[in-house]
Amino acid sequence: MKSTHFALTSAALLLALYASSALAQDAEGIVIYNAQHESLTNEWAEAFTKETGIKVTIRKGSDTEFGNQIVAEGKLSPADVFLTENSPAMALVDNAGLFAPVEADTLAQVPEEFRPANGHWTGIAARSTVFAYDKTKLTADKLPKSLLDLADPSWKGRWAASPSGADFQAIVGALLELKGEAATVEWLKGMKVNFTAYRGNSTAMKAVNAGEVEGAVIYHYYYYGDQAKTGENSKNVSLHLFKNQDPGAFVSISGGGVLASSKHPKEAQAFLKWITGKTGQGILRTGTSFEYAVGTGDESNPELTPLKDLQAPKVEASKLDSKKVSELMTAAGLL
Repeated sequence: MKSTHFALTSAALLLALYASSALAQDAEGIVIYNAQHESLTNEWAEAFTKETGIKVTIRKGSDTEFGNQIVAEGKLSPADVFLTENSPAMALVDNAGLFAPVEADTLAQVPEEFRPANGHWTGIAARSTVFAYDKTKLTADKLPKSLLDLADPSWKGRWAASPSGADFQAIVGALLELKGEAATVEWLKGMKVNFTAYRGNSTAMKAVNAGEVEGAVIYHYYYYGDQAKTGENSKNVSLHLFKNQDPGAFVSISGGGVLASSKHPKEAQAFLKWITGKTGQGILRTGTSFEYAVGTGDESNPELTPLKDLQAPKVEASKLDSKKVSELMTAAGLL
């Protein structure tokens, strides 16, 4: 059985590599493996092409999917640029030695706290962890003081999350980095007993809005995005910010990097410089993604709580260990 499974897996990988190679030959300009929100990357790509004349081909996928695919493809990857929602997938690719160093001019556009120390990739946007709660049921004095409180028996059956998603796993990665393995294991055990699983942050928020649970650990932009539309999935919802450098105040960095195997390194570096520059970051301020701008001196959407007021803990993005997180969450019965 194992040999058959290996053969199928190998065959699938060969087909993927063949398709990727064909894409690389057919595509003009740069190829982006995009795990960021499709609408945001489309806005970036269209404006970049209009300004520079460099064409962009976008492939859609998830953080984990593309991170693993790039590692499997290695030097044969047709991707020029990799964009993610969270940083663990960037660390996975970086640890495999597959990124080219980001040019100094680009790094200079992003503060040190929003990029890894080695300069192999950079932050392009950010998202904040929040506790979305049912404001018809919970008052300020009833809210958890810390993310860690949600493992307490008093929260049994009262909160939700989407454990299978890269978003939540990045949050667990921050908890692991900040509090260590023993504390993380204990918290995950409490989570398993207390929480209700939903698929996707927006679904978890809808559950809060519908009164199915009292709160959910999600990222901030799901709320703001819904409020900017009809608000029908968030009319009963408010956001609680843990602050105080709590693990629940974690700010996740969306990453961008140029593959060392890129066939168009000059154009790929130009794209990364552009999206972290004034025009690219300006799209975050005026667009509908509601993600935070991370460029030096760049302002985020005025609807958002300023980054400096989130009192986020300091977490080295390159140290978020997606493999260890997956192991711990699997052992806890969450994956």
